[in-house]
Amino acid sequence: MPSAGPETSTGSREAPVELTVIAFIGIIGGACLTAALGALVSPGAVDPWYQSLSRAPGNPPGYVFGAVWPALYALMAIGACRVWLKAGGWRAADSPLGVYFLQLMVNLGWSVLFFHFHMAVIALIDLAALWLLTLLMILEFRRYSPIAAQLQYPYLAWLTFAGYLNAWVVFAN
Repeated sequence: MPSAGPETSTGSREAPVELTVIAFIGIIGGACLTAALGALVSPGAVDPWYQSLSRAPGNPPGYVFGAVWPALYALMAIGACRVWLKAGGWRAADSPLGVYFLQLMVNLGWSVLFFHFHMAVIALIDLAALWLLTLLMILEFRRYSPIAAQLQYPYLAWLTFAGYLNAWVVFAN
């Protein structure tokens, strides 16, 4: 079987530049698509249903969410791209990248469940699954790049805070 490229210092093989560009487009595109679709179903502060809810102490204003989420999606994508580079391809990194894309789907699911369907309890369950998937993603990323794993810590912290906010909605309304 032909080689995918020269050996790197970590023992993995470098992929051709064209394949790397395509991989990065897929990884970054997945994060962007999740962000865009989540924004479409998340009217936030202008949603009458959301406005009628008792919200947790410390619930930030809407613009904070608008600033935090793009940064988190960028960190997710950068971490996933680092893993892909360190692994040298999809097959070598199928487990961490599979978890990356799965958590993106579950992330989008939360927005749909909470804001579109107003199912706060089911959204909280989804968020708990997302938190566990993010922890798993961190562990998987760490096998390839400790930096890629560390880039996910703000995301896990934000999900923990989001869990508090979501749980408040469930128990106070």
